[in-house]
Amino acid sequence: MSATANRTDTTYTFGVITPEELDRLSEATSQGSFQQWSGQVRLAKIRGHEAECVGVCDASGNLVTGCVILYLNGRFGADGSVYFGPIGISDDPALLRAITEAICESARRHHAVSVACWPNVAYRLYSSDGQPDGEPNDALLAGFADAGWTHGGFHTGYDVVCQWMYVKDLTGITNGKELLASFGKRAQWSVKRAQSMGVHVREIGPDEFDVFADIERRTGERRGFATRGADYFRQFKQAYGADAHFMLAEIHIAEYVADMTAKREALQAKVARLQAKYDERPTTRIERQLGEESRNLAAADKRLAEVEGYARKGDVLPAAASMFVSHPNEVVYQYSGSLEEYKPFYASALIQYEAMLHLCVEKGVSRYNFYGISGVFDDPNDEGRGVLEFKQGFNGYVEQMVGKFTLPVDKFRFGVSNLAHKLLRR
Repeated sequence: MSATANRTDTTYTFGVITPEELDRLSEATSQGSFQQWSGQVRLAKIRGHEAECVGVCDASGNLVTGCVILYLNGRFGADGSVYFGPIGISDDPALLRAITEAICESARRHHAVSVACWPNVAYRLYSSDGQPDGEPNDALLAGFADAGWTHGGFHTGYDVVCQWMYVKDLTGITNGKELLASFGKRAQWSVKRAQSMGVHVREIGPDEFDVFADIERRTGERRGFATRGADYFRQFKQAYGADAHFMLAEIHIAEYVADMTAKREALQAKVARLQAKYDERPTTRIERQLGEESRNLAAADKRLAEVEGYARKGDVLPAAASMFVSHPNEVVYQYSGSLEEYKPFYASALIQYEAMLHLCVEKGVSRYNFYGISGVFDDPNDEGRGVLEFKQGFNGYVEQMVGKFTLPVDKFRFGVSNLAHKLLRR
C-alpha cells in the first residue's frame, strides 16, 4: 500500500492504494471492471472531481480488495460513490468490515456525508427470457448489513446503476463464423443483411466524435433519454485511451447500389424463366414461385428507387454508432445511437457483431456485457422492451446485481439530507 496501513484485526490491514495497485487488483479478480480501473481516476480529475483509491491487504501483505471512491459535492457536503465495487469482496465478515473502515476513513478525509456502493456481484442469474437459474446470494447482503451498510432493495427499471445486466458468454468461440452461429436466427439475419447492403463498421477517433454525438443526440430526442455530447466522449477517450472504443457504422451507397442492381438483375432473370415455364405449362407450384419472386423483384425495385434519396445525402452515410470499453475481464457496450431513416440497413446489429469479434474473440476475452436492461420480461409495453428484445437476439443470459448499499459517514448530516430529499419529493 502507498500509505501507512491501519490494522483492523489480526487478518487484514487497510489504507490508501495507488491507481496502479487498483489496476493490478482489478485485472486479478473476476469482479474487476472498467469502473474500478485507473481510467476512472483520470476521468474524475478531468471533470474536476475528487477520487481516492483504498484497499485491504491480508496477513501476507497481498492486496485482496479495494476500490476507487468518487466524491461529488452535494447540498450538505460531499457524497462518495463506488461504482461496481469494492472489488475482490466476499461474504467474509472481517473482510467486509476492513474495506468498510477503509472507505469510512477516506470519506471522513473528504468530509463526505455518506458513501454509496454498487458491488460488481450478481445476486441471482437468470436465463435470457427471465427464468431464475440458481439460488440468490443472500449471504453477501447479510455481510454488508453487519458491516453497517443499508441495502436499497431490489427493483426493476433503469437507475443511475442498473440492477439488471444482459451478458453473453463467448467461451469456446474462436472466429467470426462461430460467433455468428451463436446468435439467434433474427440477429444472424440482421448481421448478414447489413453486410449485404454496403454497411461497414470502423473505429473512429476524437476528431469524429461530433458525428458520434449527433447520432446519440438524435436517438435521445426520438426515445426521450438524456444524451452526453461530444465533450463527454472526448473526456472519456482521454481518460481511458485505447480501452475506449467508438464504432461508427456507415452505408457505402455505391456498394449498396451495385449489390442491389446485381440482385435485381438476377431476380429479373429468375422471374422471366418462371414466366416462360408457366406460359408453357402452368402449374400451381410454378404460379406460387412466380408470385413470390415477382414480389421480391418489386421490393428490389423499390429499394433501388429509394437509393436516389440516400445518394443525395452523400456517398457514405453514418447510420449508427456505439461506444465500448475494454477491460481484461470483459468488454462493455456502454452507449449507442442509430438513425431511424436507416433502420432497414440493420447497422446496429452489425456493430455488435464487429465489437464482439474484434474486441473479444480476437483478443481472448470471453465475457461481453451488453449492460443494462429493465429487468421486466413479461410486459410487452415495458419501456425497455425494445432494448431487451434486441439484446436477447444475441443469445445471452441475465445477471440481477446485488444493488445499492449506503453507508452513513456523518450521521447527523446524513439524516438531514434524507429528510430534505423526502420533503422535496413531496
